[in-house]
Amino acid sequence: MNDNTKGRIQLIFLRVVVYSILVFLSLLCIFFFYLMVVNATRSNAELAKGFTLIPSGNFFTNLKNAWNDSSINIPRGMLNSLIIALATAVLTTYFSALTAYGVHVYDFKGKKLVFTFIMAIMMIPAQVSALGFVQLMNKLHLNNSFIPLIIPGIAAPVVFFYMKQYMESVLPLDVINAARVDGSSEFRTFNTIVLPMIKPAIAVQMIFSFVSSWNNYFVPALLLDKAELKTVPIMIAQLRSADYSKFDMGKVYMFILLAILPVLITYIILSKSIIKGVTSGSVKG
Repeated sequence: MNDNTKGRIQLIFLRVVVYSILVFLSLLCIFFFYLMVVNATRSNAELAKGFTLIPSGNFFTNLKNAWNDSSINIPRGMLNSLIIALATAVLTTYFSALTAYGVHVYDFKGKKLVFTFIMAIMMIPAQVSALGFVQLMNKLHLNNSFIPLIIPGIAAPVVFFYMKQYMESVLPLDVINAARVDGSSEFRTFNTIVLPMIKPAIAVQMIFSFVSSWNNYFVPALLLDKAELKTVPIMIAQLRSADYSKFDMGKVYMFILLAILPVLITYIILSKSIIKGVTSGSVKG
């Protein structure tokens, strides 16, 4: 057996191992999602009996019970989360891309210092500044408001870093210089030329920002006290802390399924752009 044949056998073996691991991980993810859907179709009594992979017939009953629950307003909670998540995703991606454009295109004194400072902010956990942030919002009378949950999303160092790296791969400076020669203003250049070129990156970060904001429990729980303003994660926590004698697991699983649906729909809509952004962002333009 020559070296070429051995090399091909080793390559085939590595591919089989890698694909086997990927298939296993994919099935594992799908299995838990399928299990959640199955549990959403079962009654509380059926769930108490134990584990099963066979769906039951209580899907619409659980949906009705969850949707019409008097202790929490699920439609209102989903609307609140949707407003916050959509606004945060749009502002985060746009202003992070705009900041990355400025750092990528312009040469100015302190450019490296600015970049280093933004990267350093990535290392600071949100919990460290949470107390001061909440106190500031109380002094500004912005508690029980969506504003402190949306506007701070403009400053997103992680999204900025991704956008900058992506621009270095797909955005040549010759394009910007040509637009300037043609008399295009900087904002027009950014909005009409740069944004379409980095559309895949925007799609990637929009879905990540949307999911992060949708699942955010920590900050909304500190700022939102009014029932009509509470988001989905807060309502799920309320269901978990409910009286055990009135605890309906079928209703809880249905609520969790409803909470995940907007994320799945967003991913399906942006999936092609997400895949394109991941692949093209790894190739130097």
